Formats: sequence, structure tokens, C-alpha cells
Amino acid sequence: MKILAISGSLRAASHNSALLRAMTRLAPPGVEISVYQGLGDLPLFNPDLETSDPLPVRKLRSHIIASDALLIASPEYAHGVTGVMKNALDWMVGCEAFVRKPVALLNASPRAVHAQAALHETISVMSAHIIEAASITVPILGSKLTEDCIVHHPQIAVSLRMALAALCDAAALHKAAV
Repeated sequence: MKILAISGSLRAASHNSALLRAMTRLAPPGVEISVYQGLGDLPLFNPDLETSDPLPVRKLRSHIIASDALLIASPEYAHGVTGVMKNALDWMVGCEAFVRKPVALLNASPRAVHAQAALHETISVMSAHIIEAASITVPILGSKLTEDCIVHHPQIAVSLRMALAALCDAAALHKAAV
């Protein structure tokens, strides 16, 4: 099973990116999670450029289509989704990469309720299948937990494994139905 993880933060020390990298290490055998690194390469969304299909957009779309499920984690800025995440989603609206795709939304901060709600709404409108049992808040903001600490934290690791199991179950059902 292939899962694509997308962080809405370009920051090197991002808690959301650390959460996704930890998920790659917690994945059970047979589940491959790759963290997408090209979000910062996307041009600003412009409908006039859609027909030219810029290479960074093609790359993101092909990674999404090739995956069985998506893990998305994004911080909140000014009560909204980050610009880089919104830009990536805007590029994907015109294609069917998200249609019926199982998606888990991870949240690294219990205070980031506005961005999480906006992300949920946008991805729902794109016809993705948001897996609620896999969409969890992991309160690591301000905790100074590193990726290693997240992986070895008893409660957090269990929560992440359970979320991943729910996403994998949904992805397996989706594959069987297609």
C-alpha cells in the first residue's frame, strides 16, 4: 500500500512535517509512506497556466494519483490554511486526483481548529473521502518533541498507529471496490 504524506509547512523545523516523518517510521510492513517534498516548487495557481500543465503540478498530481491514500498535516496561519497548502489544493481542483481518495487530516495543534475545518471543507468539496477515524489531533505544538520523540512516545505512537490502521483499512476497501 502506498500513502503520500503532504505537509502544509515549508519550515525545516515544522511540527507537521515531523509528525508525517514519524508516520513513515510507524508504518507497518507492507505500507510505504513517502513525504512529498515539492510543494514549494509549485507556481502560484493561475487558471491561465492550467493548460500548460507546469512540471511541478504534473509531479504532484502523478504522486497523488499513484497513491492509495493521503496523509495531510498543515499548520494554521491567521485562522486559515497555509498559502502553500491552499495553492497545492487549488492546482488539484481541476483534475480528479482527489476524487474518492481516502484522506487522513492530521493536526499538530489543538488550537488549529479553523485551518483544520477549512482543510476538511476544501478536500470534501474536491470529493475526497476523509477518514474521520484517521483524522486526529496530536498536541505536539510547543512540546519540543522531535521526530524521534514522537515515534517513541507511548501515547502518541499508539494514536498514530491507530489512525494509520484506519486509513489503511479505508484504502484497502477503496481498492477492493475499484
